[in-house]
Amino acid sequence: MVDAETKEKILRQAEELGVKFVRLQFTDIFGVLKNVAIPVDQLPKALNGELMFDGSSIEGFVRIEESDMYLKPDPSTFVVFPWRPHEGTVARLICDVYNADGTPFIGCPRNTLKRVIAEAQAMGFTMNVGPEAEFFLFHTDAHGRPTLETHDRGGYFDLSPVDLGEDARRDMILTLEKMGFEIEASHHEVAPGQHEIDFKYADALKTADNIVTFRFVVRTIAQLHGLHATFMPKPIYGIAGSGMHCNISLFRGDQNAFYDPNDELGLSEVAYYFLGGLMAHAKGMAAITNPTVNSYKRLVSGFEAPVYIAWSPKNRSPLIRIPAKRGLSTRLEVRHPDPSCNPYLAIAVILKAGLDGIKKKIAPPPPVNGNIYRMTEQERKKLGIETLPTSLKEALDELEKDPVIIEALGPHIYERFMEAKRIEWEDYATRVHPWEIEHYLTKF
Repeated sequence: MVDAETKEKILRQAEELGVKFVRLQFTDIFGVLKNVAIPVDQLPKALNGELMFDGSSIEGFVRIEESDMYLKPDPSTFVVFPWRPHEGTVARLICDVYNADGTPFIGCPRNTLKRVIAEAQAMGFTMNVGPEAEFFLFHTDAHGRPTLETHDRGGYFDLSPVDLGEDARRDMILTLEKMGFEIEASHHEVAPGQHEIDFKYADALKTADNIVTFRFVVRTIAQLHGLHATFMPKPIYGIAGSGMHCNISLFRGDQNAFYDPNDELGLSEVAYYFLGGLMAHAKGMAAITNPTVNSYKRLVSGFEAPVYIAWSPKNRSPLIRIPAKRGLSTRLEVRHPDPSCNPYLAIAVILKAGLDGIKKKIAPPPPVNGNIYRMTEQERKKLGIETLPTSLKEALDELEKDPVIIEALGPHIYERFMEAKRIEWEDYATRVHPWEIEHYLTKF
């Protein structure tokens, strides 16, 4: 429950800002944002954790006979939506989901991440994450439905008049800043219609909250510009897909636990073991970091997407890159996650994999500084370079074999996630796709 002083502060802030409605937000197990909207006079009740909702209607939560659940808001997430009219101001609070008996619900992705964070804290660590989420902007048709027609022909770092999405991107940045984000950079990405907005790193939980908020804001502002924003990893064949590189660092107090000035690369033993854990569990966590059928259309060689389980302080072809900065900025860039993932679960499994590496002292293989994309299969085999799963089915099979990642998810989320994703794969695998019609209908 929110303490009296914090509660009074939020209620006073809501009154001063003229808030009329509050959205209590949370995600299902796939990271899809859900909310319960309440009038502002119900805010005291919400802050006391007394608001109940039907959990059986949320994907992957509970059965109909055990549906009553409570939303407990995190007061630090209170913010007003700046695009709303002042006479009907809307605010939001991100919530944890609790059972009717007052215990944390194990199927709540935010609770899952908090559990792994607590494990790291018990080892003396906190984790910071800086995400780089890419997205596409497409035109909508006369009925407001999204098309695959891009709004520009821009390329990497292009400016107007080539980048016609610049106005929309500027408004996204201004809106995010009004909501408390510190924007570090924004630019046009490699593909036409593709963009990236980078915001400042934060601790693991706040970053997951920020990613959920970021996706919501980007899609909302795009809509106001008559565009559709999508975080689908690979919406168009033949051009680069959208990733969500995650810059990871561990801290002990105010000291970066990844930094060692005496090491040749400036990396500590903790950094190497964390890296070893990430590589050991890369296949097992792929179903979480890359959770859709479409995710594996992005993870193919030739489009700057990481396919190979390797690391390097120099080039960008491996799974994990070590950016050049050292000292407090020492970090690992994990390059395979995509923005369709549930950020709470993706960050949870990344942290869990790294902690397992530290616990078991898993040393990573030597770095690979050559361009892996240009290596032959024999050269990669000689260096012991393996690949990520090539399909959602393969990723689910790998998850099934990884007890550490299963433990990170917990039995409830693991079982329901696997069940839903197996169904998703079967539905995709048994459908007849346009490619098959185009290639086979007149041939046979």
